[in-house]
This record gives sequence, C-alpha cells and structure tokens, in this order.
Amino acid sequence: MPLTARWCALPWWARVTAMFLAGRVLDTLLLLWQAAIEGANAWTGAHPRYLDFANIWDGRWYQTVEQFGYPRELQFDPTGHVLQNQWAFLPVYPYIVKGLIFVTTMSWELAAVIVSVVCAWGATMMFYKLMRTRLRPSTAMYATVLFSIAPVAALYQVAYAESMFELLLVVILYLWVKRRFWLMLPFIVVAAFTRPGEVALALALGLWIVWRLWRAWRGREPMRMPELTASVIATLVAFVAGLAWPVIAGHVTGYPSAYTQTELSWRASYTGWGPLVPFTPWFEAAKWWFTLWLHTPAWVGYLTLVVLILLFAAFLLIPPARRLGMELRLWLAAYGLYVLAVFFPQSSTFRILLPMFPALGVIAAPRARWYRIGMVVVFVAAQVGWLLLAWTIGDYDWSPP
Repeated sequence: MPLTARWCALPWWARVTAMFLAGRVLDTLLLLWQAAIEGANAWTGAHPRYLDFANIWDGRWYQTVEQFGYPRELQFDPTGHVLQNQWAFLPVYPYIVKGLIFVTTMSWELAAVIVSVVCAWGATMMFYKLMRTRLRPSTAMYATVLFSIAPVAALYQVAYAESMFELLLVVILYLWVKRRFWLMLPFIVVAAFTRPGEVALALALGLWIVWRLWRAWRGREPMRMPELTASVIATLVAFVAGLAWPVIAGHVTGYPSAYTQTELSWRASYTGWGPLVPFTPWFEAAKWWFTLWLHTPAWVGYLTLVVLILLFAAFLLIPPARRLGMELRLWLAAYGLYVLAVFFPQSSTFRILLPMFPALGVIAAPRARWYRIGMVVVFVAAQVGWLLLAWTIGDYDWSPP
C-alpha cells in the first residue's frame, strides 16, 4: 500500500497526534538551538538546559504563584504606582501544576512543561474536531497542521497558560457550535480563571443571541425557549466570570483597581503611567511605534491602524470565513474588539492573538499544493523569527513573548 494511502487509512486521532508530535519535535529543536546561543541572564546561566529555558519570562511568575500565592498587600513605586506582581497571572494553570507536583514530587520546571504539552495535545485534537464541523476533512486536517506549527507554537511546551486556555476555549467553541450551552458552563468558568479575555466570549454569545432572534423573527430559523434560556445563561456566566478576577484582586488587596493597575505596570515601560481608556491603546501604540521607532508622522501610524481594522473586517466577510459559521466569526470579531479595547500592542501581541486560532480555517482554505507547502514554510520561519525576537533575552528586556 502506498505511503499516502497508509496515512489516510489511519484514524483521525492518530494523524492529528502524529502532526502534533512533529510540531513538538520541531519546537524542541528550535528551543534547544535558541538555548545554545543564549547568554547568561536574569533567570538562567549561559546555554541553559531545555527545562530551565522553557521556564523563563511569565513562567517564573506562574512559579511564584505556585509557591507563594497572591499578595494581600501591593507594593508601590516612589510615584505611587503599583509594581508588577502575581495578580496579573490567573490561578488555574499554576495550581494545576502545583497539584501535579504534590502528587508526583517532580520539579516545577518539569511539571509545568508536562501540563502545557498535555493541554496542547488535547487542544489540537479538539481543534480538528471543531474544524470538521465546518470544513471538509482534508482542509480541517491542514488547518490542524498550521495549528501545530503556528508562529507562537513554542508556547505549547513552555511554562505558560496558553495551551491550557486554548484547550478550554476550543472545547467551549465546539460546544457552542453544537449548541450544548449547559455543558459549556464549567469550561467557561475555568477558562475565566486561566487567561484574561472571557468578556469577549460574553460579547460573542450576546451578539449570537441577537442574530438568532433576528433570524427567528425573519422566519429563517426558529429559536425555541430552551435554547434561548440556555444561551442567555451561558452569556451571563461568561460575563460575570470574566469580571470576577479583577473583583477578587480588589477585595483581597483592598485596592479596587489592583488588577487593572497591575496590568498597566507592564505597559508603563513603553508609554509611562496613565489610565486605561478603552479603545485608545492601539492608537497610542500607533503613534509610539511610528514616531519613535520608524520616525514617521503620527498620522501614518493612525492610517495604518485603520487599514488593519478594515482588512480584518473584510477578512471576516470573505467566503472561506463565512464557511466557518456565525459562531466562530463572532468569536473572532469579539476577541479582536476586546484586544483593540484593552491591549497595548508590542512584542506580546503575537501571543495575545493566539485565541484567534479559528482563523486558521480560513488560511487553510486554498487547496493548491504550492500554497500549502509555502504556508508551512512561512509558519516555520515565523516561529524562528518569533523565538529570536521574543523568547531569547539578549541585553535588554524590550520584547517579551
């Protein structure tokens, strides 16, 4: 039997697992190469071993949460601003790792990577299942290839919460597509305490309800009361859960804006201190990056940002995107709006955009062999570029992952 036929004869889960493992081998080699050229830094000595190198940056913050929990008293700089602290890092991932350490007595470095890899494997399996609800098998499988080698796929095997959040999110999206709203609820709650962004899900669900009611009113698709009730409850749970962590941080510390001010402490190194005004960070960044780094007038940055927003809106309307269905397109739109509202774009942007993985179903749509091979090459090259830009440390911490 030809090799291609043997491959196609394998069950879908075996093929997905094989592609996932191939992606992890690739990223392991890339990380080992980066570690070999890494010098001494604040976290490791020169040429660190893999596990040490996989536990830098936010991994150290998660380890601090695992060991010491969250501070009840915030620390302030001489100007009265909140210093960076653990409240920016949500608890599910570090405490799951802590539980594994308790059961096995293994080190944080090993346990954190194991949890990330296992979650990434589960997310990859569910991503294929999600794509199969909308796409033909070959396209869904190719989208899964791109998911496994995404430009920031190294995050699937380091001490970050991204892969755990991707697993929870892809399950939520799959259940949403299947309209299993009651089953979504526990995943929604856990996801809200894993990574920020749950309010975007509430927005997407709310817009979907409006769309469904409109379709029902037009006589295109009836919406019965059980479906309406379950979807409204899922929306409310996502909204409340998405706002819970800032409320908890404020209650524990006695400082109502503890979470927001903690998050702003990371942005201050770029723009200085200032209040969080929704929908201004990207315009501030357009001015900051284009005037300071590219030495162009601010209007060039503003115009570039407007063009990017329009291109993204157009992207959601093209036929391959429409084939994803309204649920996934609303998620992409809502999460994009959330990022536009609260996030200051810098080197972490690529990681922050990872929850927009359903867009890979659109990128995977063309079936030409030259295109598909070319996109694999582009994605691998982007991985190398991202690791060099963001994961390696260098002389100054200006481009965190």
